Amino acid sequence: MNLDAAFWIALFFSTLRQTTPLLLTALGGMFSERSGVVNIALEGIILFGALTAAVVVERVEHTLGPGPHPWLPWLGVLSAMLVGGLVALVHAVVSIKYRADQIISATAINLLALGAPSLVLTYFYGNATSSKEVANRLPLWGPEGFALSPLVYLAFLLVPLTWWVLFKTPFGLRLRAVGEHPEAADTLGINVYRMRYIGVVLSGVLAGLAGAYLAIGFLNQFVRGMSAGMGFISLAAMIFGKWHPLGILFATLLFGFASALAIQLQGTEILPAVLVQAFPYVVTVLVLAGFMGKSRPPAAVGRPYEK
Repeated sequence: MNLDAAFWIALFFSTLRQTTPLLLTALGGMFSERSGVVNIALEGIILFGALTAAVVVERVEHTLGPGPHPWLPWLGVLSAMLVGGLVALVHAVVSIKYRADQIISATAINLLALGAPSLVLTYFYGNATSSKEVANRLPLWGPEGFALSPLVYLAFLLVPLTWWVLFKTPFGLRLRAVGEHPEAADTLGINVYRMRYIGVVLSGVLAGLAGAYLAIGFLNQFVRGMSAGMGFISLAAMIFGKWHPLGILFATLLFGFASALAIQLQGTEILPAVLVQAFPYVVTVLVLAGFMGKSRPPAAVGRPYEK
């Protein structure tokens, strides 16, 4: 295999890996905003999910002793999804029941996600930056040299599934209705509050799953700040993708490609190192600047509903 072919193959698989957490999180954000609730807390929820997955797996490993435990990483995944859903539920209660400003509520969660992991890490590991490495990380599926985490496959399978749920089921119709015209939906007997709770919690579950992928699928430990703005990039991808699963897939592949290209170019002299590191964020800014005004969000997004 020549160097050019090896470069493009490595870039392709790196793009899939980099796209996965963005795709999971953006699809989750889509459910929340389609229901009418802005959830910029996705960045913080990713961190809570990653922390939960890494700590749960490491602590159970510590209790059980050395040895392969194939079920253990899946326990970490489920724990991360549960915590992600619970954190999102806090945002939902504050935003829906108490009709607080949705941006302020989500920002508070993001700020909490910056400080809370340090307390947990200090308590368990005596440092504020990272957890211990885990031996039981998620397995890799596929032929040797081309194997990927099962969460990569799951993320891409969720695209047609979420499209079907959103546009071909009564649930999806109700969810879109409360995000567009909650008053009209209410007169038709749709429980606006319940649908919004479901949408926000789903966003938290998927963002928590993205965090689990980062901690025990991509790496094998939690590192403080490991989300590195992925929650915000996912929101940009959701806007670029016009709140549609297929559009989100295209957008996250674009951002995933930018991140993968930056990784492949590190250590080369093609571009300055600072520009290479900033490349994914530059792409995000350019996309938002070019498409923000052209994307129409759900009509009632960010607007509290009072019956």
